[in-house]
Amino acid sequence: MAIIVNGQRIEDEEIRAEAERLRPSYERAFADLDAATREAQLQDWSKENVIERVLLRQEASKSVPQIPAADVEAAFARLKERFEKPEDLHREFSVDSDERVKEMIELQIKVEHKINEVCTKVGEPSESEIQEYFSQHQDRFASGEQIRVAHVVKYVNWQTDEATAHETVAQAQREIASGVPFEAVVNKYTDCADSGGDLGYVSRGQLVEEFEDVVFNLNPGQVSDVFRTRFGFHIAKLYDRRPPAIPPLKEVREQIVEQVREQKREQILGEYLDTLRSKATVEEV
Repeated sequence: MAIIVNGQRIEDEEIRAEAERLRPSYERAFADLDAATREAQLQDWSKENVIERVLLRQEASKSVPQIPAADVEAAFARLKERFEKPEDLHREFSVDSDERVKEMIELQIKVEHKINEVCTKVGEPSESEIQEYFSQHQDRFASGEQIRVAHVVKYVNWQTDEATAHETVAQAQREIASGVPFEAVVNKYTDCADSGGDLGYVSRGQLVEEFEDVVFNLNPGQVSDVFRTRFGFHIAKLYDRRPPAIPPLKEVREQIVEQVREQKREQILGEYLDTLRSKATVEEV
């Protein structure tokens, strides 16, 4: 079903394309809804997004002065570099000529100017806004548990078969059990002796899952049994464990300022689009 926005016809294909663009993130965010409700809401949101985009283009086209031809040509030249053939560029924009592409470029530049004009009211976040954002979103800045770990590894590859790799690491473990310092054994047996096998402080998600399943369950000073990952055989020693921590405000202030500023831009732009929408004539045909 097409829609007509202030006399401009928008085909259903544009709404469907918007729905497919939104779908991956939308379905993650609303996975708790039943499928029918989720799909109906997605279609409604997609239609509203398209309507707002059309309204913004219409307003920018009317109120923003003509863009200098040199600016349009420069943007067009940069865009052309991304495509091997003109036909590929035309296909990307669903048009049949360079002139139509340039028209779309000029309109997009006008839209960007309009957005900047609307958002000029956005001021710098106040200290209270920064403090409030930090207080309400501390979980976003918290670091997870960290451990400092070192390992002996023998890779299984074209040079070393499974049995040989296992026996090498098992021998290293026997020497550690007999009292040889872990650090001395690393240099003798490992395939990765940089920094004595010390991986430094790591968080979950930085290493392969099979490795993390072992090392995050060790206690400080404990050496693991021999274990296998997709790379080969290992033994690991845990040196230290740091609990999850929230950094001080001064360390994340710049991030917060940018995020609060962006929130303000989105709010002002949203209010502006709501005003355009309230005055618009929208029909479904």
